[in-house]
Amino acid sequence: MIQPTRTISPASERPPSSPLAVCLVDVVKEYAVGAQRVRAIEHLSLDIPSGQCLAVVGRSGSGKSTLLNLLAGIDTPTSGRIWVGEHELSRMTDDDLTRLRREQIGMVYQFFNLLSTLSVRENVALPALLSGEPEDEVLARAERLLEEVDLSHRRDARPHTLSGGELQRTALARALIHSPMLVLADEPTGNLDSRTADQVITLLRQLGQQHGATVVLVTHSREAAAVADRVVELRDGQVVRDEMK
Repeated sequence: MIQPTRTISPASERPPSSPLAVCLVDVVKEYAVGAQRVRAIEHLSLDIPSGQCLAVVGRSGSGKSTLLNLLAGIDTPTSGRIWVGEHELSRMTDDDLTRLRREQIGMVYQFFNLLSTLSVRENVALPALLSGEPEDEVLARAERLLEEVDLSHRRDARPHTLSGGELQRTALARALIHSPMLVLADEPTGNLDSRTADQVITLLRQLGQQHGATVVLVTHSREAAAVADRVVELRDGQVVRDEMK
């Protein structure tokens, strides 16, 4: 299991208090583009309380996907500090970041990322099985999650036989299999029609609440953002709007 990183920091750096799921302090992210350096995130500070459903909106290139990758520990900041719970990501090894993603962060993608050779139930169970949890317990938990997303009748189906909405509901169940503290969703309705998208985004928020997870949703959809508790708009890597609903 991952051990929390505990460091003594100056008060101005604001390590997270217990009600916070996520804390970013003065985060900068730069990329090299040829001989130039391009800033995708510009001195961004953000607190996300536990249990909140946060929608991050903005135009393409505003820094939304970069922010999500930073929160997942897939990318590292050029400067600044990020905590997920008690874990300061920049002080964790690659192996610890992998375990953090596997054990405490659920990921939902626009293109579902399901394995075609596995059944629906096996896809849902896979992250917990990779963590070494007992198979019987994991499969039983997968069954319960499939009931919550109304897919018990499709447990043995392969992904290629599912509709877009069924694929994304499978992905939602998979994201929750290890009871994560944080669920990160990257344009989860991008490949769905409007009616199905509304159903999926409502389900995402409901499941987050039921399972005690904080949800950070990156979206271009106004309808999806309307379901969230809070909307943060990015422009040029900075917060230009932060609105509670």
